Amino acid sequence: MKSNSTNRSSLTRFAWLSIGAAVLTIGLKTVAYFLTGSVGLLSDALESVVNLVGAMMALAMLTIAARPADEDHTYGHSKAEYFSSGVEGTLILIAAISIVITAIPRLITPKPLEQVGVGLAVSVAASLINLVVAIILSKAGKRYDSITLTADAQHLMTDVWTSVGVLAGVGLVALTGWERLDPIVAFIVAANIVWSGVRIVRMSALGLMDTALPIKEQNLLKSILEKYTQKGVEYHALRSRQSGSRQFVSFHVLVPGKWTVQRGHKLLESIEADIRQAIPRVTVFTHLESLNDPASWEDTDLDRPETPSPTKKLK
Repeated sequence: MKSNSTNRSSLTRFAWLSIGAAVLTIGLKTVAYFLTGSVGLLSDALESVVNLVGAMMALAMLTIAARPADEDHTYGHSKAEYFSSGVEGTLILIAAISIVITAIPRLITPKPLEQVGVGLAVSVAASLINLVVAIILSKAGKRYDSITLTADAQHLMTDVWTSVGVLAGVGLVALTGWERLDPIVAFIVAANIVWSGVRIVRMSALGLMDTALPIKEQNLLKSILEKYTQKGVEYHALRSRQSGSRQFVSFHVLVPGKWTVQRGHKLLESIEADIRQAIPRVTVFTHLESLNDPASWEDTDLDRPETPSPTKKLK
């Protein structure tokens, strides 16, 4: 069986796929812009530049995230993925600002579009490429629980919907002759991009802040632990956090004080095995305590209250 770091390093192939798609779509959309003169298509091309930068950042962070734990990073490097999605979200917001700046002069002084049919055909081809790659990245993101691939897929899907809006705007200009529709659509595109960028940045920030596992997983954890409480044991101080593709869970298990260390250890091994089977790629930390010791109930909070040490009490 391959190690987790080996499996994670294979994800860089999806980043290379995204880079290739970005380069190709930039070329196609730039050609479409020069053919038509549409500021909407130009805004579409600008977002593809952001796709390229985001894909390159994804490649770098996926490479770092795949590194095994070391002396300086004992919990691994999986959080590097949040930097990638955070940067990509920020770049999306910058692209939105660029689109607005480009569209304002065209709204004030509209210009006629040229070779609309050819330009639209080229842009449709670029959008189809993005759609296929977005679907591949989305499936890979879910399969490998990678926020980097998920963010990249969401960005590409935003690009696809952006292209649909731009194509509709250019088509309406060709049908109605109202040239200001082109920059108006560009503004709508910018608003859609802002929403996507804010969502991705928020998701990255939550990850960097050690957000707990989703409610579904938390309820699953509690259901597993509650099965063991029926056997005369208790638990508390249950905590969880998401770190890139990794998930961490910790809790204390309280058993009768007369139990042997071997019996308590065997119980913890059983609990941890059940949790790992229910939640893939989870790392579980457990702490065994005595039900009969009052001190066992004083560490339910993150920071335990100051109490005299046992050695001081003996003195």
